[in-house]
Formats: sequence, C-alpha cells, structure tokens
Amino acid sequence: MTAIEKAKKAASVLDEKKGREVRILKVREETVLTDYFVIATATSSTHLKALCDEVEYVLREEEGIRADRVEGYQGGGWILVDFGDVIVHLFDQTSREYFKLEKLWNGAEAVEFEQKED
Repeated sequence: MTAIEKAKKAASVLDEKKGREVRILKVREETVLTDYFVIATATSSTHLKALCDEVEYVLREEEGIRADRVEGYQGGGWILVDFGDVIVHLFDQTSREYFKLEKLWNGAEAVEFEQKED
C-alpha cells in the first residue's frame, strides 16, 4: 500500500467514525519526518480514543499495517499514531485550535479523499 493510499484509508476510517474536520496534508516536501499527516477532531475524550482504536484496528486487520508507535493515548487532547510514512493526529477541539497544524504546515498541499455522505 502506498503512502497516499494509507493516508486516504486512515482519513476514510476517521470520517466514517464521525471524526470532524478530517484533513490530509502532503508534507513530504516540507519535512523528512513523514509523507502525509492525517488530522481529525474528536467530540470527547472517549471519541478521541475510539478514533485511535479504529484507525489502528482497520489498518492492521484489513491492510496488515501496524503503527510504529502511539503517543498521548492515556491523557491530554492529542493522540499521535505513527505509521511511518503517514502520521495521524487526533485532537479534541481545544487542542486542535491551540496547535493549529494546518496553519503551522500551511505550505503543505491539501489532499482530497472520498468522504461519507451524511
């Protein structure tokens, strides 16, 4: 699975699980850390963990891809799930507004993905 396919799969999973403001940023030209960021907002701490659990589960079970690491699961309003060439950032609303990753990485290209119709 290519990095962009993985990013789109993660974004779709988060969208289906009712993540808000799901975005994919192509950061390959901006940093050596990763190729893509997937960013989503949760509505509560329980929802935040559910988003993390679901994206990890689906990528592992359906695609055979395991996260290299997960940071922030036990507390705070930001969970980072590192899949190597794709890093998933999950925020509560307050943390997303505070850290403003889209503004910080404003040179990154936004990538479209198929979103579920409500």
